[in-house]
Amino acid sequence: MSDKTVVAIDGPAGSGKSSVSRAAARALGFSYQDTGAAYRALAWTALDRDVDTDDPAALVALLDDFPYSIGIHPDDYFVRVGADDVTDAIREPRVTAVVSAVARVPEVRGFLVELFRSIIRSSTTPGIIVEGRDITTVVAPDATVRILLTATEEARMARRSAELSTESAAKTAQQLSSRDAQDSKVVDFMNAADGVVTIDSTELDFDQTVHAVVDLVRTSD
Repeated sequence: MSDKTVVAIDGPAGSGKSSVSRAAARALGFSYQDTGAAYRALAWTALDRDVDTDDPAALVALLDDFPYSIGIHPDDYFVRVGADDVTDAIREPRVTAVVSAVARVPEVRGFLVELFRSIIRSSTTPGIIVEGRDITTVVAPDATVRILLTATEEARMARRSAELSTESAAKTAQQLSSRDAQDSKVVDFMNAADGVVTIDSTELDFDQTVHAVVDLVRTSD
């Protein structure tokens, strides 16, 4: 990748990958890349342009005009498609409902993996934390530190329910299970590959989980 420290973090939905990675990057003075945002931004683009998200060829065609950009400073996070700031829009339920269909198209994944690697190279900080689904195995298999961040389904459901206070626990559980089931058809993010360190945050609070990541990175130097 380069001489910078690259930290790759995988994990299931609701494991806290994004918030923990961002906080850890801030503590370390690193950049932070949320790879899931790109899949969501492409899904948003498909919906915005009335493209059938169940048509792989149509999704691949979108890649020819996908002006995606993301803020990788942990205190200046944004997601844009061209002039459109879609930071909040990509989290809407309509996007969540179709993002797995977008993410399972091999050509889409291949295109975005190269995009993620170029963003890693563009970082000017001493290191970068990259989080998502297949970061430790596909995007950055040679990363300095490779982590599987996980927790029990019950813990993940409780955390997601707290974030989405307007939704019922039953609906939250269904969404988590659905996301994991759909995404697991494409990549194994529930089991640590060789050389990947598992951090189970079931019994850890947010700060303790961040510290566990930061300590692991610092001891790897």
